[in-house]
Amino acid sequence: MNIKSCLSIMAVSIMAVLLTGCVSYKKVPYFQNVDSANLSASRGIHDVRIMPKDVLSISVTTPDREISSQFNQLVYNTMQAGGSRSINSGSGSMMPYTVAADGNINFPIIGKVNVQGLTRRECEDKIAGLVKPYLSNDITPVVVVELMTSTITVIGEVARPGAFNMNSEKYSILQALGAAGDLTIYGNRDNVLLIRENAQGQKETHRLNLNDANVISSPYYYLQQNDVIYVEPNKAKAKNSDIGSSTSLWFSATSIMVSLASLMYNILK
Repeated sequence: MNIKSCLSIMAVSIMAVLLTGCVSYKKVPYFQNVDSANLSASRGIHDVRIMPKDVLSISVTTPDREISSQFNQLVYNTMQAGGSRSINSGSGSMMPYTVAADGNINFPIIGKVNVQGLTRRECEDKIAGLVKPYLSNDITPVVVVELMTSTITVIGEVARPGAFNMNSEKYSILQALGAAGDLTIYGNRDNVLLIRENAQGQKETHRLNLNDANVISSPYYYLQQNDVIYVEPNKAKAKNSDIGSSTSLWFSATSIMVSLASLMYNILK
């Protein structure tokens, strides 16, 4: 084998390695058909629905503080004041309500209230209607419901995988991926997996193609609490993992072969 043949082999080996790790550009950009996509189905305001195991903060306000206090349960921090005696510290905070598996919460005076599947506004209206009979005819209660548990998880080929708090009720998959630092160059953009648990505890899976602008119109574009997003590696990453441990060996072997060929060429010429 002459020196030219060895150099040719080395060049072919290097090219093979480089091509194996190459990522097709057409798989990288998001929303490639955005200029031609029909996004009319994306109209409308998304509302998060209350699910079992959610934790709610509920406050009732009326002109009469004494009446209001009957519907507002407060939790106080306690501190030791000496011996075994403890005192309340601060003005207290609203007691959280955990939605049971059957969708009910146990609300003061009223008792069990089913809130499963309701939006925040629907829940506020429902509780206000249940509180109204306990008040004078000219009093309309103001009810405020806040969702205290709103977490989604992003794993796989993203810069910063982890669990993130939904800071808005209208929280999209793009916002979640942005919080996770976006997909790496090896993330499979046309087959992102969404894992969701419905109100009955049944797991559902849905696939989203971020290369297609029509994903904006998908009913799964906006997330709900406890969703899990998995970005799987693309073929380039899979191939790289197969050759990763042997790549350095290939370069080392090729370098040795070229060195030997060069040495023999110099000796025999």
